[in-house]
Amino acid sequence: MSTINRSLGVRLASEAAPAIPADRTVIAAVVEWRGRIAMFRRSRSLGHDGGCWHCITGFVEAGATPEQQALEELFEETGLQAKDLLDLRQGPDLVIPDGSGTPWLIHTFTAITSRRRLKLDWEHDSYRWTTPQKAKRFANRVGWLDNVLAATGHHPIAVPTLQPWDGAMIPNLLDPRVSQ
Repeated sequence: MSTINRSLGVRLASEAAPAIPADRTVIAAVVEWRGRIAMFRRSRSLGHDGGCWHCITGFVEAGATPEQQALEELFEETGLQAKDLLDLRQGPDLVIPDGSGTPWLIHTFTAITSRRRLKLDWEHDSYRWTTPQKAKRFANRVGWLDNVLAATGHHPIAVPTLQPWDGAMIPNLLDPRVSQ
């Protein structure tokens, strides 16, 4: 069984990737330094997710591999070069629907850096280092960030055993103790 929480609408890419067009394929890179992760606040001048906290993202350009695109986005958005990275770990590919239900293919990465200071481009107006456990304290974060953090091993998504709904308790079908 996968560690991906299907109740949040997340699937492993192998289940749906062929049907997702290239213009909905992105990378999401979590930057890590000494066990802390960087949370980036999107510039409010951007139309999409302005003012929200998230990781480094970018569309996979034609002809680029996900790893090449991750390195390019890290350089553009943080100033990190390959020489600044101790490791670039590829995580699982995810399929996450947007607000309208349209699926997106997300190639996840963890970029472990030796540099504490980052050089932001115009897409971000701030960044903060935090422990992975405290990432949820950033209340205004993009909705899919928790999925990426869980996929890259930076924090598990807590799945309650029972979920309240309309005054009744509905069993969580992901719980192995619940017969299906």
